[in-house]
Amino acid sequence: MKQRPTTQRVFEIFKELNQIPRPSHHEERVADYLCRFAERLHLEYDRDKENCVVIRKPATPGHEQAEPIVLLNHMDMVCVGMNDPLNTPIEAVVEGGWMKARGTSLGADNGIGLSMALAVLESDDIEHGPLEVITTTNEEDGMSGASQLAPDFISGRKVINLDSEDYDTITTGAAGACLQFHRIPLTRQPAPVDGFSWYRIGFEGGLGGHSGVDINKGRASAVVLMWAVLAAIYNECDPLVSDIRVGEANASIASSGYAIIAVPTGEAAQWVEAQQDSMNQWLRSEYGKNDPQVCCHIEPCEPQPHVINPKAFYSLMSSLEQTPQGVVRMSDTMRDTVETSNNVGRIVMEDDHIFVSTHTRSFIDNDMETLSKQIAAHFAHAGATSEVVMQAPAWQENQHSAFLQLTSDTFNDVLGWRPRMVAMHFVLEAGFFVQHYPGIEIASIGPRIVEPHSTSERVELKTIEDIWQVLLELLHRLA
Repeated sequence: MKQRPTTQRVFEIFKELNQIPRPSHHEERVADYLCRFAERLHLEYDRDKENCVVIRKPATPGHEQAEPIVLLNHMDMVCVGMNDPLNTPIEAVVEGGWMKARGTSLGADNGIGLSMALAVLESDDIEHGPLEVITTTNEEDGMSGASQLAPDFISGRKVINLDSEDYDTITTGAAGACLQFHRIPLTRQPAPVDGFSWYRIGFEGGLGGHSGVDINKGRASAVVLMWAVLAAIYNECDPLVSDIRVGEANASIASSGYAIIAVPTGEAAQWVEAQQDSMNQWLRSEYGKNDPQVCCHIEPCEPQPHVINPKAFYSLMSSLEQTPQGVVRMSDTMRDTVETSNNVGRIVMEDDHIFVSTHTRSFIDNDMETLSKQIAAHFAHAGATSEVVMQAPAWQENQHSAFLQLTSDTFNDVLGWRPRMVAMHFVLEAGFFVQHYPGIEIASIGPRIVEPHSTSERVELKTIEDIWQVLLELLHRLA
């Protein structure tokens, strides 16, 4: 067999991908790139109405009778730290053996895995059976691509999913999830001209992170912090609210946010100003170890022309008070694993409503569905409407299957150690693939990616090389 290629081309492809903005729901340009990639290599491909793309590559000579293998990735990313994510390329830098981005999320989730799959397609020096490289859309914010795949879009029944962030792990299961959008009706009225002081309340510096894998790490959610300070102000005086915007992505722990309010000039205004020191003292006490940079700023600001009706503000506060935030239950059967959780990802004030997103996860589908319905009921009681945007089933592989044992053996032979086999409290598209394609088996592997869905996202370079070598050897053995 020819000498196997290095990761040089993987990094070159990743750099190309990072010049193509790819937030969820806006993957057309990446899909175009993938189709051109296939055409350049004279490979067969299909693109569906959701812009999911599958590229098929024949087996290397002598392995035509091998079982087809599917390489699975998604093309979208969570864009954090970008003022204009539709037009912002990512500038990646390497420091101390890690790659990260300058001031934004990196897109290693899932750009590195996709780059590996494309490098396999491009190379003539990798031994493999028939390949299907499928790249889905909107994985990070609804999984509409995977949920609507046609039954004949792929034929393979053994899937190597390269969308994993735990280098020493074969992910063999994932929580189910329900993403809901809630809309609280509002009306706007002219703001008072005299007798009120205006303030901008802001939270910044939080680590944020993935609302699944990071949910039990004791990090501050800007949603929780904003509710706490507004509740304190509401209990002391009746604030008028002009704007609220908290959170960066539906699938992330909110790291920042702001609200603009007005209170009567005098004692109420002085009391609001004093909350900055009180909040920061509480933040240091509550989050000093796990989220040390999060802070509160309360500053005077220019008067605003309009405020929202008090009922809308009260509905928001009461709904958030009754909505669980963070870990709801730890698993009794999986050590140190979150079983059920909920995260409020974003709060945005629109023209005629307040938008709130909630992401409920659980390894038990019934528990996920029950909690999601309870959350929707809280919002309905406050006069809101709720919409289920995505409901993905939980997924669990048989860890003793021949396919997973072969994957584990490959790690051991290539790297000298066996990976853990664990179920993770994030959502993978695997549940939908199990539904669409009976008999499918999935092993999820990937390099070490830390702090995905945040401006601190980074990937360890050595682990990219290691996973690349595991992937090539696994393809060889499967052939």
